[in-house]
Amino acid sequence: MSKRKVTRGATGAVVTVLALGALQGASAAGDDSESKERAASSASPAAPSKVCVGTQPEGRLPSWGPKGSYPDDTPLYRVLAYIDKTTKAKAKGNGNGNGNAYRDSFTGWSVDDANQAANVYRIPGKDADQLDADLCGAAEQGVTIRLYDTDVTEGELKKLHGRISGDMGRWKGTFMIWTVGMTSHSVNVGVSDPEKAEPILREAYGEEAMRHVTIERSEQPTILLPGK
Repeated sequence: MSKRKVTRGATGAVVTVLALGALQGASAAGDDSESKERAASSASPAAPSKVCVGTQPEGRLPSWGPKGSYPDDTPLYRVLAYIDKTTKAKAKGNGNGNGNAYRDSFTGWSVDDANQAANVYRIPGKDADQLDADLCGAAEQGVTIRLYDTDVTEGELKKLHGRISGDMGRWKGTFMIWTVGMTSHSVNVGVSDPEKAEPILREAYGEEAMRHVTIERSEQPTILLPGK
C-alpha cells in the first residue's frame, strides 16, 4: 500500500511525496547528498528579458500579514507579497470567482534573497506587458525585479504536476517516482533511476510536456513520525 503526501512550501510550491507501507508522519525528508543528480533539464530561461529596480519609498507596500506579525517585513518581502496578490487577483468584471487577470500569461515567481531580487516568469504579450508595468511601478527602492519569458502558464504546470503525481506508483518494478514538485517555471520529478525513467516518462507525457519537467535522482524519502 502506498500513500501520497502533499506539502506546500513558502512560495506556494506544491510537493507530492510517496510514502510506502503504513508509514505516516508530519513531514518527509530526502537525502540531499543523493537527490541532486539531474538526468534531464526543463527549458529554464537563461537570462531575464527585462530587469527593473524599484523606485517607490520604503514602506509603501503592505506586509505579507498583519503589521509586525511577519518576520521578514522587508522591502523585498513586501514586493513578493504584492507579486503574489497581484497575480492571484480576479479579473475585473469576473463575478463567478473563477480565473484571474493573468491566468493566460503568469507562470510563477521565486526569490533571490542574496541579491534582494524577485524573479517573475510569464508568457510575453499584452498581459505580460501590463503585469511588468504594474510590478515594476510598485516595487520599493532597493528591490530588483527580473522578468523571464516562458511558454507555459501556472495552470498548465499544475495540471502536469497532478498527472505525474497520480502516476507515482505506475512503474513500480522498473523505477519509482518518490517526489513530484512544482517550481516557479517547471515540474521536478525525483526518481530512483533517472536513466530508466526519462524515456518512459517522455513516452507517457509527450515531448511538449517534458520540456517543462526536470528529472532528478532521489532516494526513498524518510518519513518523520510525530514526536521523533
